Amino acid sequence: MKNYVSGFRARARAGTVASLLLGGAMGLGLSAQIVIAEEAQNGGTLNFVVAGEAPSKDGHREQTYALIHPYAPFYSLLIRVNPEDPQSSDFVCDLCVGGIPEPTNGGKTYTFKVKEGVTFHDGQPMTAQDVKASYDKIIFPPEGVPSSRKTFFNMVESVEAPDDTTIVFNLKFASGAFMPALATPFNWIYSKKDLEEHGYDWHKDNVNGTGPFKFVEHQPGAFVDGAKNENYHHEGQPHLDGFRAIIARDMAVRIQAIRGDRAAIEFRGFPPQARDDLVKALGDKIMVQESDWNCVLLYTPNHERKPFDDPRVRRALSLAVDRWGGSEYLSRIAIVKTVGGVVFPGHPLAATDAELEQLAGYGRDIEASRAQARALLEEAGVTDLTIDYNNRGVDQPYKVVGTWLIDQWAQIGLKTEQQVRPSPQFYAVLRNSGEFDVSVDFNCQSVVNPIADVTKFLGSAGNNYANYEDQALEDLYTELARAPTFDEQRTIMRKYERIALDEQAHLGVTLWWYKINPHRSYVKGWKIAPSHYLNQQLDNVWLDKSLM
Repeated sequence: MKNYVSGFRARARAGTVASLLLGGAMGLGLSAQIVIAEEAQNGGTLNFVVAGEAPSKDGHREQTYALIHPYAPFYSLLIRVNPEDPQSSDFVCDLCVGGIPEPTNGGKTYTFKVKEGVTFHDGQPMTAQDVKASYDKIIFPPEGVPSSRKTFFNMVESVEAPDDTTIVFNLKFASGAFMPALATPFNWIYSKKDLEEHGYDWHKDNVNGTGPFKFVEHQPGAFVDGAKNENYHHEGQPHLDGFRAIIARDMAVRIQAIRGDRAAIEFRGFPPQARDDLVKALGDKIMVQESDWNCVLLYTPNHERKPFDDPRVRRALSLAVDRWGGSEYLSRIAIVKTVGGVVFPGHPLAATDAELEQLAGYGRDIEASRAQARALLEEAGVTDLTIDYNNRGVDQPYKVVGTWLIDQWAQIGLKTEQQVRPSPQFYAVLRNSGEFDVSVDFNCQSVVNPIADVTKFLGSAGNNYANYEDQALEDLYTELARAPTFDEQRTIMRKYERIALDEQAHLGVTLWWYKINPHRSYVKGWKIAPSHYLNQQLDNVWLDKSLM
């Protein structure tokens, strides 16, 4: 099967922020960065800021950047997106050797050779048996063991390690979604021995990888420290002596940390005003990289709570939201921008504006949409409703968009009580207790791979918390995953999108994000990706001491 994602490239811009950028700050006239080959310097510690803290340290169960940014440098992947060109969907070996293999058996068998001589940070040798154990945990987790991306691999029949240097993936059917799923940056390779001796929960609190940095210390709420792995399996890397991930939930604190050079970068991204303020204050001491972002903020109605078990009520919530007007307003103050459906906007499989306008909540006449919403609420017998809204205590974009949503729903007579919680408590409510009417949620993926990315909208998905079953949607997804041509994929995707967002309104899409990364000019080697999960192992990052 042809992989229709491989040729897709998200738009990205990088610019030096000298007078050209300052002159264009109002309209954001970023200059194209002139790429000059520079010899990497070794040494130094990279300080960066992180806006939140992950519920656990286990990459197989978590979904948040707050885990990836401090902990991805401790781990390796079987394959990864090319760190020298992360805007592409070009994959390169990390723990494999010989390049990315071509499938055999009609596209259903992938055989990788695994590097020899790699060791875990505790000295254990790494072999193909560890790779198999890790992917078994991700793809076929035992009952009760969370795996946030197991639905990405619904095409996989089995994983085999016939010897210590060979790993084989056997697919049920050929799928262009398999290789991008394999490159997902949460697919950290764990030690088989650790899993067998300590259990599947051990990695929630413990770190043992083969990555470019070794875990040193985690002070909850303060920082995570890493030190250079002298035995790293990519020769000549990492360049840094270490890093410190500084946890700072308040955006103003993160901005001031960069402005005062207590930190060099925040990998997740800042809103436009913060970019402009840093550029104005620091001039050529800062650079800005920007990119479209494979991340969309959602709201998730809890189908197990009345009246949100009624699709009329869920459709009313969507019809109340002025996405087109919100894009114009929110893009000036938040890291959201683009109106879209279930697929990353701009991708060939994404809905056009004309197609979107046929869905509930995407019409250009917001007053007509809200009139329809009020009629649906009246028909459902919902005349006095207060929504218990679970939101995450992170400014961008959660609290900003949450405040906007509350106003949108008020336009159809709904009251909202917003519960803003720190990330661990937020996730506990979303995933475990289910004590919410509607919760903020998100579908933030790494490799732009719509066929895998849209699994978020399946009731069976491990990262879907709306508590519903929809066999029609499941059947459509099975068709989508097996569809051999682009035209068939696109036709099925529109049907899938209509059920998910319109007819059943299982989840609500707000706006897709836009990534803006100002960073100190002395930070070299890091290149922006269309995701805040990609390119975060930091093995290629170095510091230009002449600019410090």
